[in-house]
Amino acid sequence: MTEMTETTTLPQSRHLATTVPGPRSQQLHAERLAQVSDGFGMVLPVFVDRADGGIIQDVDGNRLIDFASGIAVTSAGAANPRVRQRVAAQLERFTHTCFMVTEYESFTQVCRWLNEHTPGDFDKRTALFSTGAEAVENAVKIARSATGRPNMLVFDEAYHGRSLLTMAMTAKENPYRLNFGPLPEEIVRAASANPLRPAVAGDDLAATALASVEATLAERGAETFAAMVIEPIQGEGGFIVPAPGFLAGLRRIADQYGIVLVIDEIQAGMGRTGMLYASEHEGIAGDITLSAKALADGLPLSAVTGRAELMNAVHTGGLGGTYAGNPLACEAALAVFEEFEDGSLLANARTIEAVARDTLEALVTETAIVAQFRGRGAMLALEFADTGTLEPRPDLARTISAACHSRGVLTLTCGTHGNVIRLLPPLVIEEELLRDGLEVLRGAVLEAQATARTPVGVAAAP
Repeated sequence: MTEMTETTTLPQSRHLATTVPGPRSQQLHAERLAQVSDGFGMVLPVFVDRADGGIIQDVDGNRLIDFASGIAVTSAGAANPRVRQRVAAQLERFTHTCFMVTEYESFTQVCRWLNEHTPGDFDKRTALFSTGAEAVENAVKIARSATGRPNMLVFDEAYHGRSLLTMAMTAKENPYRLNFGPLPEEIVRAASANPLRPAVAGDDLAATALASVEATLAERGAETFAAMVIEPIQGEGGFIVPAPGFLAGLRRIADQYGIVLVIDEIQAGMGRTGMLYASEHEGIAGDITLSAKALADGLPLSAVTGRAELMNAVHTGGLGGTYAGNPLACEAALAVFEEFEDGSLLANARTIEAVARDTLEALVTETAIVAQFRGRGAMLALEFADTGTLEPRPDLARTISAACHSRGVLTLTCGTHGNVIRLLPPLVIEEELLRDGLEVLRGAVLEAQATARTPVGVAAAP
């Protein structure tokens, strides 16, 4: 694991100076309620003073172990020295010109690196934007422009964003789609290959799900589909790793029907799973690959990288955005690329997985409430359900996460049923700090097991 450097001045240890949230955070939260739309939710009402390494320090002096990374964003640390230095130097030159008006080299440098490092042995081009949802929407525009087809195929448990089009592509109704219709049409949903909760039953889960996908395409006309869009590990849907062979099968289907395969690596990419892109675990490459979140370590930047003939099919002026590829964000991305050069971030992600499995995986057999431990690298999850029936237990996920918060460990929930706790620690977290946070989580799970109702037909764990 990466050791704390001289520039890391925030102590890398959990510390509770007050209850969580503390009095100052409570005061600030009251002001937030008076000023900010109620449409914004929050995981934990604490206000941050500083963050670095694997620690978030709040305004009351509490130091929380960060198992969220700003939802997989600050993978290289929330105060990475290289990022700060590059961004500070750019601030001295200029903050913005708009690349569509006057150009700057860092935009091109980011595109060059992505063209060289995203999966796929073919000539590529890249377009930069600001948010993940923008990347998804522009991938749809590019696919439609290149193919002349209208329809998009998406999958069960998908999450692709909060804009009007990406809401339609997202599977979860509440809170993402609720009350926001009517939504765009030409979005068709197909079965995924969820090993724990398969949409279609069969001895060979991947083959059965792929047959269902082909049936869905045939029903609507495969020749009408511009693209199929899928996350290599489904994020908000519950950190679901698809059954082996499913993504490779989608690659074959896309080739067969001339459909653009878009791999949404917005959360799973940039080293999060122990490889630079999660699709590399499956040995496939999308025709278009989407990057965002950790791409610029906290500055808003996203990218669409794909086959040159697809990316260049759009008419001049058809892509862009006022803030697309902002120079500050581009410099941050170049710093992130430098962080990947020695291989330590990818090695750290694999170490995080090994340590977490050692601490948490046994909960599947030790308790009657953990249905599955899953994930890759530093993108891991515990799903809570009555293990005899697989009835989802979102109440347990909320209770356990709240217990972690009160003890100084920041965790997030997710999943179609809200019954999953996901772990997204920064790739720079120190092993001792990681183990401390995992033990807090393990203890909270065991406490919940001791008080949870025992599902019918399942004996309580000793």
